[in-house]
Amino acid sequence: MTRPRIMVAPNGARRGQSDHAALPVTPEEIVQTARSCHAAGADAVHLHVRDAAGRHSLDAGLYREVLAALHEVDGLELQVTTEAAGRYDPLAQFACLRDLAPSWASVSVREINRSPEIAETLYGLCAEQGTRVQHIVYDAQDLALLRSWRAAGIVRPQQDEVICVLGAYTPARPGHPDELATLLPEMRGLRFSLCAFGPQEQACLITAARAGAAYLRVGFENNLHAPDGREWPDNAAAVAVLRAELERDFP
Repeated sequence: MTRPRIMVAPNGARRGQSDHAALPVTPEEIVQTARSCHAAGADAVHLHVRDAAGRHSLDAGLYREVLAALHEVDGLELQVTTEAAGRYDPLAQFACLRDLAPSWASVSVREINRSPEIAETLYGLCAEQGTRVQHIVYDAQDLALLRSWRAAGIVRPQQDEVICVLGAYTPARPGHPDELATLLPEMRGLRFSLCAFGPQEQACLITAARAGAAYLRVGFENNLHAPDGREWPDNAAAVAVLRAELERDFP
């Protein structure tokens, strides 16, 4: 079995430095964190950018600044988020994809489904401009929606990547490794990856690795604590522990 690739999500849309002093907010902090996580074993980074007030942003200019600074990091895959986070509607998410034309983006199917009439245009845009799509799903209902869009041709055949989220940020609910077993049959025919909220994040990721996940997403977006309950000193520490575990399982 192939060793999964590690993706780090170093900040997310909601947490700030009041939650953890090492959580990156400015473009410079995000770039430095991505570099240190790559040195610790991360193969990819899931990028969120923040505006001058520290709020989640889909501003293409801010994304370009960070992407340009990380483009030279050899072997580091770059993914942007289109997450709404209560601030954006599907038209704004579409505009981000159109204006930025990123090489890779994550798209929440339940968020786009708030304006389902835009879905075909959005996925068509991504196909035309060569933007690789990773669909964010939280449950079997999201997966059923994704399957229906694929059957209808709204989601193109090559757009077959999905990242399953165990647990939730609001209302707070930690993920548990046992949850994956019920979702795996729903992901047949898809390339699946995983991230998880809460203290069992690493256990969830190792369970997913053994089930054939393509990417394991770790980092402060979803969890700030090591399995023993202590706070991670930084994102790179969480990456390093996961990398060591994978190297033991997948020599």
